[in-house]
Order: sequence, then structure tokens, then C-alpha cells
Amino acid sequence: MSTGEIKRVIIIGAGQAGGETAQRLRQAGFAGDITLIGEEPCPPYQRPPLSKAYLAGKIDMDRLLLRPANVYSEERIALLTSVKAVWIDRASKKVRIEGGRELPYDALVLATGARPRKLPLVGADLDGVHLFRTAADIDAIRPRFVAGAKLVVIGAGYIGLEVAAVARQTGLDVTVIETAVRPLARVTSPEVAGFFLDEHTRQGVRFLLGGQPAVIKGKERVTGVGLADGGELPADIVIAGIGVTPETTLAQHCGLTIENGIVTDAECRTSDPHIFAIGDCAARPMAHFDQRVCRLESVHNAVEGAKIVAGVLTGQAAHNVEAPWFWSDQYDLKLQIAGLFQGYDHVVFRGVMADRSFAAFYYKGDRLIAVDAVNRPGEYLGAKMLIQSGRTLPPDVIADETRPMKELVASAR
Repeated sequence: MSTGEIKRVIIIGAGQAGGETAQRLRQAGFAGDITLIGEEPCPPYQRPPLSKAYLAGKIDMDRLLLRPANVYSEERIALLTSVKAVWIDRASKKVRIEGGRELPYDALVLATGARPRKLPLVGADLDGVHLFRTAADIDAIRPRFVAGAKLVVIGAGYIGLEVAAVARQTGLDVTVIETAVRPLARVTSPEVAGFFLDEHTRQGVRFLLGGQPAVIKGKERVTGVGLADGGELPADIVIAGIGVTPETTLAQHCGLTIENGIVTDAECRTSDPHIFAIGDCAARPMAHFDQRVCRLESVHNAVEGAKIVAGVLTGQAAHNVEAPWFWSDQYDLKLQIAGLFQGYDHVVFRGVMADRSFAAFYYKGDRLIAVDAVNRPGEYLGAKMLIQSGRTLPPDVIADETRPMKELVASAR
């Protein structure tokens, strides 16, 4: 498939990955037809603020939008909202949407995202039990976020802890159930997890670690969560934050290769050379991690996939991929993460946890692979630059706070 043959691009999924792809194609000079198909009723918007400022009522929907709605028509991007794609005909290169209409493509981009895992419990469909993925989900929750209400959060990952923080600041009574023995078990070290556990406990959040919910209680509306050990937690609201599943239904039905996401090459191309996949639904080789095929759920991954696909479809030079980055806001704490900590064998700290300002640097052998920086933007940016470039600093050097981080980065090899 040469770039000159591409006159029609269809993007399925109008989240951050899909919206960025459409815009970057135009910025790169693509003059053909672009159709962006989304199931939600609004233009592409940011999801990370949903569990933070949007849930807290500090920003409205207009502030979430990636770009004003009128930009899509101005850029000649056909934005189809509240529309579901139901079939991909690879042989004739057509997408069928609900109602039977078929849309032809020369290149197809799957940016279908992920869907939240439902609680596998009796009572999970009761009124007052909520999943947490879309703006509509949060719109349904916010009226119930009132001081004194009893909230049970199931899952102590980033989403669960961010929700707990907003809830406590709003005056709710909050209990978090986590089956693991510590929060953030899959995403950070025991030391950093312990810091956040202590902070939430200090703010009044109760934790049931190693706990196992067994049933959601209530008749028409939730009244509590029954536990496997026979205990019960009263609840006016239950929010499930137990992870997501990549949305691969369309890809599976049309025979693309699937393995914890839609498998792609480094250019985001699937097993069909005319179809690309990006964002939460896709698994691609990561340049900074020995070309391991990874599926990352992050803004960085969504934007990077959009850059890569726009470059490929317009014949531009290969995109210089970044090291993964993430962030989380909880109370007045900003956690910024660069790299992936999996596989580290020792961690070095800069700063003191008690000061609520520190950075944890993760090493694999003598190589820096990740950082968790809490209220330390300089350390975050410096470590990100090192990971990006493949340079490193000896652990004893990076721990020396008498030398500014900027100076250390400049001396790295």
C-alpha cells in the first residue's frame, strides 16, 4: 500500500487516539477523506480528568474536549457521533455501521479503546453500582457524590485511589476494597504504594486489603457489599475500578491477530496491511523495552500511536518514539511516571517521603528504567530524558541531592 493510493481513511473510535489521528493526518498534509466514527454523543475528549477534576466538578465538558466541535467540519473531518461500527469487510475494504450503511476505506485505523471490567458478582446491576470509563458514567455518579454518603470503591489502582481522593475531599465516607495486599500493586513498588496507603489513611479512607467482595446487597438499589469472610460494608454507592479489557470485537470478527489486544508491528500495522490499531486496544513493540510487545493504557500511547499512523499514511520520516509516561493526581500530590518499572531489581530515592516530595528511581542492573516522582517535576523530566536517550546515572550519583537534577542529567552517559 503506497501513500499515493490512500484517498479514504476511516477511524473507528473517537477517543483521544482516534481524534488525534484525524487531526494529525490533516496537519501532515493528508488531503483525502477522513471519517471518524464514535459511539459516544460528543466529539473526542480527554479521559484522565474524569476521575479527577471532572468528577470533582471543577471543569465542564467543554474543558474536556480535545478540540472544539466546529474544528472537525473546518478540517473536513466527517465526525459521526452516536454511531457504532458493526462489521469490517476486509476483502472489499468496507466498514458497516448500524443501520446497514457501508463506508469504503483505503486505510482503516482501529482506535476502539477498552471497556471497564464488570464486577462478576450478584447484585452488580443494582442502581448505585457504577463503572468508570466515560463522561456519561461520571455524569451518573456526580449527583450522588454528597457529603456523608457511604462509598465503597472496589479496586485500589490509580482510578480507585483518584476517586477515593475526590470523594474524601467532597466529604463522603470511603472504604476501598483491594484483593492484593497493597494498593497500586501492579504499577509501583511496595515503598511508593505504602506512601499512598499512608496518605489516604491520613485523609480518612479505610482500606480492606486482601479483601474479597462476594455479593452486592440491595433490592432495587445498593445497600452494601457482602464480603467472602461473612462481613458486610454499608454502601450508598459502589464504584468498580478493577481494570479494563481491550475492545477487540471488530478485529476478532474480521480475523486480525489478537493477543491481549490487537497485535501490530512498530508502525501500528495489524496482520492486515490496510488496517492499523492504536491506543488502549493495541499491542505493539516498544522501542524502549527491547521491542517487547506491550499494551499500554495511557495518553502517551494514544498520542504516539496517532503520530506513527499519520506519519506512515502520509509518507513522513519515522516518528521518534518517546519513553512511556503517565500521571495521577491525588489530593495535592502529583505523581508523574516515566518508563515501566516491571523487572527492576533495586530502587533509589531522592528526597524524603515525609516531606511529600520525592522521586523513586528504578534500576535493572546499572540501567535506569523508570521513575515515580511525587511533587518532583524536575526529577520526572530529568529521568524521562535519560530513559528516552538510553543514558543512565549510577544510583549513588542520582541519590545525591546536593547536585541539581539538571546538572546530573547533563553529566549522564
